[in-house]
Amino acid sequence: MNSAPGHRWRLIPPLAASGAMQMAIDQWLLNQYQRGEHPATLRFYTWSPAAISLGYHQRSYPVHWHDLNWQGQPLELVRRPSGGRAVLHQGDLTYAIVMAGLGGQRLQTYHHICEFLRRGWQFLGYPLDYGQPGRTYQHHPGCFSSATVADLVTSTGYKLIGSAQVWQRGTVLQHGSMRLNPDAYLFRQVFGPLDQPLPDQALPPAVTVIQTLLTAACEWFQIELVPQPLSEQEWQTIQAQLQHLSSSSINLRSQQLAALLLKLVFRN
Repeated sequence: MNSAPGHRWRLIPPLAASGAMQMAIDQWLLNQYQRGEHPATLRFYTWSPAAISLGYHQRSYPVHWHDLNWQGQPLELVRRPSGGRAVLHQGDLTYAIVMAGLGGQRLQTYHHICEFLRRGWQFLGYPLDYGQPGRTYQHHPGCFSSATVADLVTSTGYKLIGSAQVWQRGTVLQHGSMRLNPDAYLFRQVFGPLDQPLPDQALPPAVTVIQTLLTAACEWFQIELVPQPLSEQEWQTIQAQLQHLSSSSINLRSQQLAALLLKLVFRN
């Protein structure tokens, strides 16, 4: 099932920015499309500095995440508008799509959107298939500790892409992390021992992945991608929204410490 032929989507050029900024952009795109003020959109981005993103409803995570550093900078801790569990954004490439959902059928929409990823990575020589949730899914704070039917894994079982969604009145934002060059030491610092080894061979660079996936998206969705950077006015609007998201991110530590104190009180 493809999008109607001849449709034009906006392509926002790749952007490196803070996690809070990236989430503000994704949320803004979702809001604008839902209001009928913006076309369907595809974009790719990276997180600078490295960050940990929490699922929208995720309340439990290790306190030590607030004290981690990478390359001389603190790891940013930010909450996504989408569901799921925590993702470490270092050495990864994130994609985001905003479009009309398929009649509210979430799994069908996941697979519909993920098909362009599968086709692109197949062209790069990495056939991907959907994962199956393990028993640790509900008990581990990290998204990449196991794979679900919405995630894509290699033939060796390596979870390459983890995706999450948020719906808003028939509109869907789906974004996901592609682990291109993760650092094993940092991953262990965040999540503990690796449940599965990282790939022995280096994956293609981000620029190659992006170009391949752009071609796959045009073919699968039957669309024309129109490159259009964010305008100055759009940046100003998103910056205003970012202020609210930044406040939520700052409050994450106080929420976590409060939960820990409650546990200690009831334990005594």
